[in-house]
Amino acid sequence: MLLVGGGAFYGYTQTQDNTGNTNTGTVNTTKNVKTTNVSANVTTDTTEAVAKVEDSVVSVINMASSQNGILQGNSGDNSGGSSSGSKDSNLQTQSEGSGVIYKKDGDTAYVVTNNHVIDGSDAVEVLLKDGTKVAAKIVGSDAWTDLAVLSIPSKAVKNIATFGNSDSIKVGETAIAIGSPLGTNFATSVTQGIISAKNRTVGMDINGDGVEDWDMTAIQTDAAINPGNSGGALINLAGQVIGINSMKIAQDSVEGIGFAIPSNDVVKIINELQTKGKIVRPVLGVALRDLSQISAQQQKSVLNLPDNVTEGVVVTSVEKNSAAANADLKQYDTIVEIAGEKVKDSISLRKVIYNQKVGDTVEIKYYRDGKAATAKITLTAANSL
Repeated sequence: MLLVGGGAFYGYTQTQDNTGNTNTGTVNTTKNVKTTNVSANVTTDTTEAVAKVEDSVVSVINMASSQNGILQGNSGDNSGGSSSGSKDSNLQTQSEGSGVIYKKDGDTAYVVTNNHVIDGSDAVEVLLKDGTKVAAKIVGSDAWTDLAVLSIPSKAVKNIATFGNSDSIKVGETAIAIGSPLGTNFATSVTQGIISAKNRTVGMDINGDGVEDWDMTAIQTDAAINPGNSGGALINLAGQVIGINSMKIAQDSVEGIGFAIPSNDVVKIINELQTKGKIVRPVLGVALRDLSQISAQQQKSVLNLPDNVTEGVVVTSVEKNSAAANADLKQYDTIVEIAGEKVKDSISLRKVIYNQKVGDTVEIKYYRDGKAATAKITLTAANSL
């Protein structure tokens, strides 16, 4: 078996005399070695793409106030937080991520990043590629899409990124990730890979209860994405941002599976965050439980469902004066279809509802006491997540 080591050894030679004894000695391997004045042209499609966008990729620093050395998170919302802490607080870095400057408007520039990068912050700072550090304000954030928009002074901004059409990307094409893996010490790091897949479904636990609440549609790439890359740019060879890096599968047995939010989804969300500070979504006004989580015995004794009903969501409570209440939905109704789409679970129900607009009227099919029924329901705006 041939073993090839990774080290290189310099200045040591070994010879053998006629008796078989080994003689060792050192030699100057650098004698008469000179550098050449001829430079090679190393410009490639990758270097040209990176040059177009690297100045617009920044580090995002999540700051929290420290009292007696203990970091204190922010219990308030982040919909318009100040960029500076209280005079009595000592702000310290609690996490770092990445962001992309995508717009300049007068004295203000706008940065897109991940919601989880700035979540729980008392203040946010942005470190530009040239080393300039500026205070940032949170314009708006959205946990469901894991996106946030920051504003910073535009004076020091040299370049803004442009978004490409994520619907037109091809599996196998080059993908380049730019960000700050492990924080600002490695800011503006570049890694390269390919688009491994489009339209991947990635489960997300929004409220931290260990149960998946939402399916994100993402671009899969094998370009190295590490902690700190979140919120950074995934670009194509044209230097266009085709995704915002968001997460990776972190297991010892897994390598090269990272995910980015497609640029077309990003643009839609950040435009609304910039103008409204939040995403206004329609809701039914109910608490739900997946039918698959209900025991077979209770499906019969409590819900009285027919044998052929195996998928859906069960209404466990109805909010007063909500859209569901106005449509006369009741506890233990089992919803199996909405707006012509089959309902498999609560995630699929949310997908359909969030594709509607506040004020839209949709038809719901459900079972009550074993009998099929329909109702028209006019969707209202959500007050919270």
